[in-house]
Amino acid sequence: MRHVLWMTLFASLTAVVFGVVAKGSDRQRLIYGLKVFAEFIVVAFILGWILYFLPLR
Repeated sequence: MRHVLWMTLFASLTAVVFGVVAKGSDRQRLIYGLKVFAEFIVVAFILGWILYFLPLR
């Protein structure tokens, strides 16, 4: 369960950096940062779900 915490921390820090360096108004940068965060989390759970079904050997 600790990996989910680290994944969320990485996604949030990356989203903050992407939001800060993005162009546009403050509102647009905030929305962009939230989109990046959501995309990281959704993609991570989709990949985790796909990899769950792969055999270990």
